[in-house]
This record gives sequence, structure tokens and C-alpha cells, in this order.
Amino acid sequence: MKDERDEKSEKDAVDAIAAQWYAVRPDLDTAPMAVFGRIYRIARGMGDAMEQTYARFGISRGEFDVVATLRRSGPPYTLSPRQLSATLMLTTGGMTGRLDKLEKAGLLCRKPDPHDRRGLQVTITERGLALIDEAVGAGLEVQRAALTGLDEEEVELLTGLLRKLLAGV
Repeated sequence: MKDERDEKSEKDAVDAIAAQWYAVRPDLDTAPMAVFGRIYRIARGMGDAMEQTYARFGISRGEFDVVATLRRSGPPYTLSPRQLSATLMLTTGGMTGRLDKLEKAGLLCRKPDPHDRRGLQVTITERGLALIDEAVGAGLEVQRAALTGLDEEEVELLTGLLRKLLAGV
């Protein structure tokens, strides 16, 4: 059971924004603002934290996503640029830039597709495999630290609620 002190300490900037709206427009239901304002702030803060974490490995968040997608695909850690673009919701131009940088860094290589003379296959290198395994572990530590204010049951509840919310978007 929460006491009055806990309630006051849990007020945040989003509560202040909702209160300001209530003061000038008491007819508005600001519950959606309270939810999505927090989701936006969490995403932005965690995005910045993840960018800093991956920078320690010499890659950006977007570059992490490419190498991580190859790693998650399982052996032989090979996908076409089109498969990568579809998975990451990137244009082919955006994907080409990332692939160029990652190939120069020695984290992946592009080879002709043996089944399609016009196609390419992108494969993670040994260096890329080692880097992504370290980077994903470091990223999970940052995410785990952000969840320390929640117990295991709360994390499960939050996960379910966010899954339900995402399905409706």
C-alpha cells in the first residue's frame, strides 16, 4: 500500500504537463497524453543510452540493428540486403549506407548470391560476431538497469500491457 509520500515522489514532468492542460482545458481527458508522453520520454532516454552504449563498440544504434539482425538469423548469419531492409524497415538507400560503413569496419561482407546473379548476400564476419555478442550484452545491462525500480511481476505485467497496446497501434 502506498502512502502519501510515495504518491508525491512519483509525480513527474508528464503529470505536470497534464495538470497544466487540466488548468486551461478541464474538459480534456489527458489519460492518453499521460501514457504516450511517458512512452515517448522512455523511448527517447533509452535510445540515447543505447546509442552511448553501442558507441563504445564503434557502432551506432542503426548499425547495431543491422549486425544484430544478421546474428539473430542464426548460422550462416547471412541475409540479402532486401531481407535486412524489410526487417529493419529501412529504404534500400539507407541500408546501402549502413552496409558500406559496416563492411569497411570489417563487421560484415557482401558477396554475390549464388542463387540469383543480380542479388547479394550479406554475412557477418568473425569480428562482427564477436562485437555484436559483446554489444548486445552491454545493451541488455543498460536496459536491465533501467528496470531496477520494478520487480519481476511488474516487468511481466508491463510487458503484457505494452504488447497489448502495440497490437492496437
